[in-house]
Amino acid sequence: MGQNILVTGAGGFIGHHLVKYLVNTGNRVRGVDIKEPEFEATDADEFVLADLRLKENCVDAVRDIDVVYNLAADMGGIGFISENHASIATNNVLINTHMLQASQEAEVKRFFYSSSACIYPGYKQEETDLTPLKESDAYPADPEEGYGWEKLYTEKLCQYYHDDFGLETRVARFHNVYGPLGTYDGGREKAPAAICRKLAMAQDGDEIEVWGDGQQTRSFMFIDDCVDGIVQLTESSHSDPVNLGSDVMVTVDELVDLVAEISGKSITKRHDLTKPQGVRGRNSDNDVLRQVLGWEPGTSLTDGLAVTYRWIEQQVTTSVR
Repeated sequence: MGQNILVTGAGGFIGHHLVKYLVNTGNRVRGVDIKEPEFEATDADEFVLADLRLKENCVDAVRDIDVVYNLAADMGGIGFISENHASIATNNVLINTHMLQASQEAEVKRFFYSSSACIYPGYKQEETDLTPLKESDAYPADPEEGYGWEKLYTEKLCQYYHDDFGLETRVARFHNVYGPLGTYDGGREKAPAAICRKLAMAQDGDEIEVWGDGQQTRSFMFIDDCVDGIVQLTESSHSDPVNLGSDVMVTVDELVDLVAEISGKSITKRHDLTKPQGVRGRNSDNDVLRQVLGWEPGTSLTDGLAVTYRWIEQQVTTSVR
């Protein structure tokens, strides 16, 4: 029998996909966000437009709810989070604090929080060929300014609500989630979507801009794997933060080359060293994920990017007609 589930951030990329998954598996889902999904209608049984920075809206959102998936956040790609420290930290601390308070007061059975690999210390990510990041590497703390600090703080807040009130909290540290139905332009998009957009708009033989020198390294997780992992982790008995990401690391240049191959276009790269590029290297250590769930993301980067590129190509083609 399904549960009464709340998904906050249900108008966003991951939240929208999560709603579809939960509805399809027989649950009753209430979605809440400050905006509706951008690219298709929600599957939620109920969708509420509300500003979750306000405590009273959080109280309304959790009424008669069994499980909360808290994905609401002010966020974006490296360009956006590098330039909006104060607003991101303020907005997200308000959302997360009020959601935890409201969930505890409503005696919600389980609370999932979407954290980020941005909580990991900069001093652990200074090389391109770095050792994959273990959950224990979070301390001594030196997260990314703004977004990383507020994520790390809320991880601790989840721990406090678990320890002090018995609220069953689950925390996943996302590593670069990508896929269709996500933001691909406007400044908040992340690297895979931005690169897919640039290739979709390019002609064969064109030059495209790449932020940084292209040698910075990352791992990327397809949205279907992300949603599967979220639900499995939430239903597990593990309450400490867990990495949720692929452990296959590539350079940004390799990512561009892969999208170019998928697009069938030959391009040249122009590296812009004035643009933000984040830490030098980042990869997920999935040992704990495998131990806790007996599972890890399985979609190859090639397969996931192919789906993502075709969707973004369709959006770009439609918008220029």
